[in-house]
Amino acid sequence: MLLKGKPAADIIKDQIIDSIKMLGYKGQILPKIVILRVGERPDDIAYEKRVIKNCETVGLLAEIKALAEDVGIEDFLEVLEKLNMDPNTHGILIFRPLPLNLDIKKISVAIKAEKDIDGMSPTNIAKVFAGDINAMAPCTAEAAVELLKHYYPDLAGKRAVIVNRSMVLGKPLSMLLLRENATVTICHSKTENLAGITSQADIVVTGVGRGRFFGPEYFSKDCIVVDAGINFVDGQLCGDVDFEMTEAKVQAITPVPGGLGAVTSMVLLRNVIKGMQLQGVK
Repeated sequence: MLLKGKPAADIIKDQIIDSIKMLGYKGQILPKIVILRVGERPDDIAYEKRVIKNCETVGLLAEIKALAEDVGIEDFLEVLEKLNMDPNTHGILIFRPLPLNLDIKKISVAIKAEKDIDGMSPTNIAKVFAGDINAMAPCTAEAAVELLKHYYPDLAGKRAVIVNRSMVLGKPLSMLLLRENATVTICHSKTENLAGITSQADIVVTGVGRGRFFGPEYFSKDCIVVDAGINFVDGQLCGDVDFEMTEAKVQAITPVPGGLGAVTSMVLLRNVIKGMQLQGVK
């Protein structure tokens, strides 16, 4: 089975639209997201355009704050604090990776947790690990669970292997899957006999950033594969899994593109609505 992202994303999209309509009925201001971008990286610009387009489709306001590539940390934090304090800004999205001269730890601590729609604040990460349902988890991690639950509503007892240990995907996703009563194993670059571990799993989530690294030998015929990789090989967008070699040999798999990314985009925008509620705008 092909685990396409659009059906799950469309459900979230409809929920966002309904929430925005309800805010309008109550006379509230429109939800607004501010994108904080440093420099002019082509991939950032492309992502920015997609976010703005998605905002337009659901009725969210979007604003761009573009800062120079050589912006200093104090100037960056000053802009961020103004957005933190602005009652008309309900969600802040900081494009990463940031230039090396900007201290990501200082920025993560500085962003207001209720406006941190991409789940980078230590406050939100701590809530994820504490099992707080009000936490704004990193969007890719939350999207993976949303996609899985769309096709497989009951994840209890499933053996899930995550091949990623980052705070953006692997670690928060492990907590979200544990909340669904799955049994979770995290693997990484130092894991021995990786194929032996993944081939025993019911669910495998890949996030190694190596195009077409995983062939069918990494999975059993009953495995559900969620590919979180975004790579370019020979100019073509692909995931971490060799899709053509693997698709027919597993129970289900997400395509790249067309899989997890669509759900991640809608989770990001849904977090704006969640953030508004946490900010007292109901």
